[in-house]
Amino acid sequence: MRQPAVAGRFYPRGRDELIECIDWCFTHPLGPGSPGFCSGAKGIRAAMAPHAGYVCSGMTAARTYKALAEDGGHDVYVVIGPDHYGTVDSVAMCSDDFLTPLGVCEVDKELVEALKGIVPDIPRAHSPEHSVEVQVPFIQTIDPDARILPIIMGRQDPDMAEALSSVLSDACRGLDAVVIASTDMSHYVPKSKAERDDGDVMDRVREMDVEGMYRTVMGRRITMCGYGPTAVAMMFAEGCSCDYLGHTDSYDALGLDPDAVVGYASAVFRKD
Repeated sequence: MRQPAVAGRFYPRGRDELIECIDWCFTHPLGPGSPGFCSGAKGIRAAMAPHAGYVCSGMTAARTYKALAEDGGHDVYVVIGPDHYGTVDSVAMCSDDFLTPLGVCEVDKELVEALKGIVPDIPRAHSPEHSVEVQVPFIQTIDPDARILPIIMGRQDPDMAEALSSVLSDACRGLDAVVIASTDMSHYVPKSKAERDDGDVMDRVREMDVEGMYRTVMGRRITMCGYGPTAVAMMFAEGCSCDYLGHTDSYDALGLDPDAVVGYASAVFRKD
């Protein structure tokens, strides 16, 4: 069982407090409102959501999860985040179920088995990492019976993203799977720079231009932490269109230093 690493810091430790906090994220002025009618369309193939503390980025993450809730549940949620701690050289999945204050979220063991020998299974590498963990209570909220596949990326270059997208596409064939890229955008820059740089990155994402996204992030040295997971989501959603759901930053949420903000973006990729 993978124990929570950031409960009590990034989100509340208690079940009732966490339920209340997630509801607050949806209904906050920066949030999207509570999920409405579920169409059952299941047209979303992939998504982006931020992974900071809920009081900072949870309102933006809620935009992604409102869209997913209204689209209908999926067989498996493949959650891919960056490795913030340098624990893996390439990529690593986790076969251990995730425990959160909302209960146990099971890992899809059949998908793990399909990827064995291709994607390293290193549960200990996931122990300190928050990028996947903070997505799980949102997933449990919109789909209480959800199964997940957690993956972190140490290498985020285009070749690694393409390889991971390819093996996931093969392993998920026949499954109603959605890939969720867990990423924050610019880190600790002036608000005006974050809006400009993040906007340029998201322009490429909206155009489904993976190469252009890499060129923008790398060429401008934009401090987006999950560009690799975002690339995997875009590649996995090949043939889809991007529904950009918005951008906020830590100043919008907390009103603190406007010269050192972290940016957050939300998007889903729908079948045309």
